[in-house]
Amino acid sequence: MNKNDFIYQIKDDELIQIRENRVLYLIPNKTYKANDPEEQVRMSFYLELIKKYKYPKERIDLEVIVPRRKPEDKADIVVYEDDEKKKPYLVVECKKDGITDAEFKQAIEQVFGNANSLRAKYACVVAGNTRTIFDVAGFKPSEREKNVISDIPVKYGKAPKYKYVKGNAKFDLQIVFKEDLIRTLEKCHDTVWQGGRLAPTTAFDEVSKLLFCKLKDEKEGTKNGEYYKFQIGTSETAKEVFERINSIYQKAKKEDEEVFKEDIRLEPEIVYSVVEHLQSLALNKIDLDTKGMAFETFMKEFFMGKMGQFFTPREIVQFCVKMLNPENDDLVLDPACGSGGFLLNAMDFIRELTEKDYGKEEGWRIWHDFAKNNIYGIEINDQIARVCKMNMIIHDDGHTNIISTDALKNFKDIQEIKKDFKKEHFDIVLTNPPFGATIKDTEKNYLPQYELGSKKTKRKNQKTEIMFIERCIDFVKPGTGKIGIVLPDGILTNSSLQYVRNFIMERCQILAIVSLPQFAFTHYGAGVKSSLVFLRRKSDNEKLEKYPIFMAIAEHIGYDATGRKDRINDLDTIYEEYKKFVKEQ
Repeated sequence: MNKNDFIYQIKDDELIQIRENRVLYLIPNKTYKANDPEEQVRMSFYLELIKKYKYPKERIDLEVIVPRRKPEDKADIVVYEDDEKKKPYLVVECKKDGITDAEFKQAIEQVFGNANSLRAKYACVVAGNTRTIFDVAGFKPSEREKNVISDIPVKYGKAPKYKYVKGNAKFDLQIVFKEDLIRTLEKCHDTVWQGGRLAPTTAFDEVSKLLFCKLKDEKEGTKNGEYYKFQIGTSETAKEVFERINSIYQKAKKEDEEVFKEDIRLEPEIVYSVVEHLQSLALNKIDLDTKGMAFETFMKEFFMGKMGQFFTPREIVQFCVKMLNPENDDLVLDPACGSGGFLLNAMDFIRELTEKDYGKEEGWRIWHDFAKNNIYGIEINDQIARVCKMNMIIHDDGHTNIISTDALKNFKDIQEIKKDFKKEHFDIVLTNPPFGATIKDTEKNYLPQYELGSKKTKRKNQKTEIMFIERCIDFVKPGTGKIGIVLPDGILTNSSLQYVRNFIMERCQILAIVSLPQFAFTHYGAGVKSSLVFLRRKSDNEKLEKYPIFMAIAEHIGYDATGRKDRINDLDTIYEEYKKFVKEQ
């Protein structure tokens, strides 16, 4: 569901009518532009005031002129205590979702000016899912912390100590639109990043820690009928909020040492702001596809923008997973997993398959077992490995077997980190290895370990993508193990690399080769012309006669050179043709 669906749903509400991009508030009979982002926030909050907080519609006015203020400083919403609208009770300032922390603070000063001039008891700033409510009448005009309250009083009542209650129909956490979730994640990152005070990777790390706390609280930390711990209570200071969130984190860190080893490294005020952004969201209840796509979109923009990391497009990842057709008892590995795209799509593939075959409940158990026990990843960058783990947790787990090390190391060294990363152990390897880097004979002493290095032929250096071919073959089971790998076309065509092709054919049956267009990775930070190569490792003494190889060229892959969606995706047709090809063999 998206924002347009929301507007469509309320267009025939008894309180609001939307016609031709105009919204009419039947009471107080005022009309505004419905497609204005601030108006959409006001529409939603206006309905909440009446339906959730039980304020009479006759006592609510919009665009109220404020005495002793500039003519343009009108109050967006005013709730009155009396039918004559003489006694202002609550003043609301509505801002579009996604504004900066500085803009939000400016809106707070604006609403205080309006509330003080109108002599209202309460003031509220709402910007999408982020909202702050103040007790104006009971404190000095300059107070901005001790007078924060958890929520608007219901029907002129008393402000509650906390707002969000697990299992409460009216005051449980809310499931939001994908766009809202993306904006909330961006707001959290911008708050933590502080305009460049922290390194982008560090900021992402810290946001991940707080998301981790949020999910822990939703899943395990709060029982039905209890107040959630991940929220801001009435009159709570930033220090008090930080201490409660940190206690969630420290407990979770002890239980799951694989995800985070360091403490939260943020000032209480920053944590307080992030809690403001996140506290209303039901992260755990948002469906996996929406949540996954939102986190992926946020992560993709972050990786490509602030971190400059390479990102494998979803269309290519999904195609590779379908081509290798994993089953729920397969062990799946990506030895260059990055943020976890191949592994997550393998997990989603099994989820859809098992829920279809076994039903929701039994399917849930099967794919959770698969996520916990059958998905493995190696990522050389420790921070990216943590991003991958967080991505898994957001998708409802699968982070157990993600390690940070160099996948080209000696097997013994890798197994010292986690013993399951064994030679000839995995059923499926899916990967997009790093291209272009050169390993010299003097570095790390890798080359003598590899036939494609200097084990048999004297070589002073070798490309990482060539080394990864041998490593992937070594990782899968002889006879049955399958590999899906992105390779630069040079490996398939350059005469000087015939020895690499010979090695692949000696060790593997080539199942399929799918040529990708030149632009396939351009928008994602790499411009090397590439193909997708699918292999089955032969058993040790297996000899193959001449056999057919499925080959295809994809010109359209679901997006164009700029990254915009293309309604044509040749990969779908190629997959169907491959299925027919396999049946005929």
